[in-house]
Amino acid sequence: MNAKIVTFIDGFISYDYILFGAIFVLFLLLISLSILLRKKIVLSIILILFAFMLLTFGSIFGYVEMHKYLFKNKIELISQKKLNFTKAVVVKGTILNESKFDFKSCKITAKAYKISKNSIKNFFFSFNSFQKMSILEHDIFIGEARGFKIIVEPFTYLKDYNILIKAKCK
Repeated sequence: MNAKIVTFIDGFISYDYILFGAIFVLFLLLISLSILLRKKIVLSIILILFAFMLLTFGSIFGYVEMHKYLFKNKIELISQKKLNFTKAVVVKGTILNESKFDFKSCKITAKAYKISKNSIKNFFFSFNSFQKMSILEHDIFIGEARGFKIIVEPFTYLKDYNILIKAKCK
């Protein structure tokens, strides 16, 4: 757990520090205001609750949305082919850097999940993949499109399936 936190903090960029710093300053400002308004207990408690909600949800939502905006990419599935003599599926696609920054690395993940004739089941199946494989692509420049190939193995599922690909870039 400690290693995950250290790795997360090591991956910060300057925008992350600005975001978390601004949220923390706003948190301290709201706490100070609630201390100054301690005579009005209801308003003070509401300010304290709002300050803690801002600290937790503002940090999480701000980080996720800022990274979606800063590291915007478009990923396209070109083909998927189940191999006959080996238990594997070959997934080919392209990733396009649509952001204003060069990507140092992109983790591209292919997930295989079941499908059925029921659309509600399909919705829930998409969250529960039975096979997952990831690759890492380095140094994707602004506007560059790069092809990739992921081999999902061992793949022993015999019924209908779909492949979902996602990319998380930094």
